[in-house]
Order: sequence, then C-alpha cells, then structure tokens
Amino acid sequence: MPFVLSIKDTYRQAVESATGGKNTVMYDDKGNPSIMVCIPKFNLSDVIAGAPNTPHPAFIVNGVVKSEIWISKYQNIVHDGRAYSLPFQDPTYVTYDQAKQYCAAKGPGWHLMTNAEWAAIALWCKKNGFMPRGNNNYGKDHSATHERGKVTYQSGGQDARVATGSGPASWAHNGMNDGIFDLNGNVWEWVDGLKLIDGKIYVHQDNNYNTPEGPRVVDQWVDTGVYFDNTTAGNANTTSSDIGGDPVLGAERTNPMYTGDASTDPYYGYSQTTFEALAAKSGFTVPDLLKYLAIAPIDANHGGDGIWVRNYGERVATRGGSWSNGSLAGVFALGLDDARSNSAHASGFRSAYIAP
Repeated sequence: MPFVLSIKDTYRQAVESATGGKNTVMYDDKGNPSIMVCIPKFNLSDVIAGAPNTPHPAFIVNGVVKSEIWISKYQNIVHDGRAYSLPFQDPTYVTYDQAKQYCAAKGPGWHLMTNAEWAAIALWCKKNGFMPRGNNNYGKDHSATHERGKVTYQSGGQDARVATGSGPASWAHNGMNDGIFDLNGNVWEWVDGLKLIDGKIYVHQDNNYNTPEGPRVVDQWVDTGVYFDNTTAGNANTTSSDIGGDPVLGAERTNPMYTGDASTDPYYGYSQTTFEALAAKSGFTVPDLLKYLAIAPIDANHGGDGIWVRNYGERVATRGGSWSNGSLAGVFALGLDDARSNSAHASGFRSAYIAP
C-alpha cells in the first residue's frame, strides 16, 4: 500500500473516534501523520508485586514525571528521512543509528522507542494477563497458526515479514484493535537506553531519551555495575555459534564468549536462554532496576521468551523477536548480541513521543 498523506482533522477524528481516544494521529515537522497509542502513567507497584509506589522509569524524563507517553502503533517505515507509524506497510529495516536519526528528525519530543518504554509495556502485559501473539512463525503465530498477517517479504522461499498491523487483535499488546501491534515477532526492534560494553550493562537514567550516544559512549549513562557472564568458557572460533552454557548475571565477566580481538564488535560466539531462566551467579543479588527495565525476570513466568547475548564488544538492544523465532519471540524477548551497525531484513524500529 503506498504512503498516503491525509487531511489532518478528518484523519485524526476518524482514528480517535474508532479507538475511543486511545489512539491519535500526530503530525511531525513535515506535516506527515503517524498513528500513536497513549500509555497513561502508572507506578511500579501497578505492574510488579511489592515494588515501590512510584512511577515506572518510562514516565520520568530529566527528573520530571510525565502523565503519558505515546508509542507508535505500528513498526515504522521511513519516508523523506523520517519515521512513520502507519498500517499495512512493509516495515523498514535500518541500523540502530539510522533508527535514532529517523525518529529524532521528526521534531522535539520524538525519539527512538527506549528500553524503559518497552519494559513498561511488557510488564503491563504480564500484569494484565495478556501476552500478545504475532508473526513469529513465517507469517503466522506458532501457537495459533490460523492467525496470519499479509506477507510483504519472503526469505529463502518462505513467508517472512508481514504488513504492519495486518494481523488480528491478538497481535496487539492489549488484545484489542486500539493497542500497539507487532511487539511479538515480525522484526526485531532497536531500542535506545540499553547497551553492553564488554558485557557490562549500561542504561539511561530513567527515560532520558536525549542522553548522549555513540559507539562505546557511556557518558551520562547509568553504570549498573552488573555484567552478563556465561556459565561456560568462550573460545576464539571465528564463526557465529552458540558456545553452550547459559548467560548469567554477576559483578564481573570471567567468561567472555569470544576470546579473540573484540574491538570491531564481531559476530562470533554467543549464548542464549529463556528470559525467565536468566539467573544470577551464586551470592549475587540482581538489582531491582534490572527487573523494572525487563533486563532480568521478576519471576519464573515470562512466556518462554528468549534472550541472546554476546558479552564482548559493544552491543545495543533489540526486543520482541522476528518472524523465525517461534516460541522464543515475545514482549520479553531481548537481543543483546547485535552491533549498532547491523542492518538485516529482520531488524526494524518504532518511534515514540513525549511532550517536551
């Protein structure tokens, strides 16, 4: 379906009427539309039992508590150097830095969706008892194979990407047509605010989406003091392969998954487990912040979603899984195995907006 501009008031009114005001149309500095979903502020205690009765970090920007955040309803496309959230489009695949650029170009308040924002939505889904399905099995959902989207791209002769929002309501975060679509599968989504440097975890302060960023830049980032290690030793093999064992959280990295020169962020050894099985080293207590940011599990039930890690070089985060990840795709799926320069057919993104 081609990119179509619409008359502002007519388009916005139609979207808001159809969703009871839960969705709206926002126009960027070029006057072009994106369909956005409002996520009203909630507290950590609303989504995690026993957590503080304070706002989730996604709703705090530069120390100011925000009443709401706006998330792209659809995985984004790129038009005229800017990101757009529109239905029935083939999502654009980009590098991490391109994704940030296309989002920021839309104007003040626009940014690449952050890990804090993704985590808030994932935790909301879990608390509310609905884990969205999606395109995680070559155009369909692995657990409900009758649920399909409109195929826009094939890989190796198999169905792969589907058009944004072309699946059923069960592919939305709340199980309704007014929700955020395709958080489970289709394409991995770059998120800002979470990176590894040689296995150490760095995050944004709260949801400060304008934190300075660049290759191995961590100025003004929060050093969590936590590393991804592995339960077995790595090796110097220069092929992409699972080295065995499981990623594990701790105060130091003793087992780099690749033992050669990692200065170019190579794609060699990695380790993988399910998100809910991610454990801490003996005697180490995982900081609550990692649970609030969906970097570590809050209990033993996260839908069987997967986590992939390379604990050498710089790795920036992707979330959600792709068309081929099956049961390992989902709102808690976390990729910490990609370099920022990666641009694959299974790598996408979505923009978000917070009023300055």
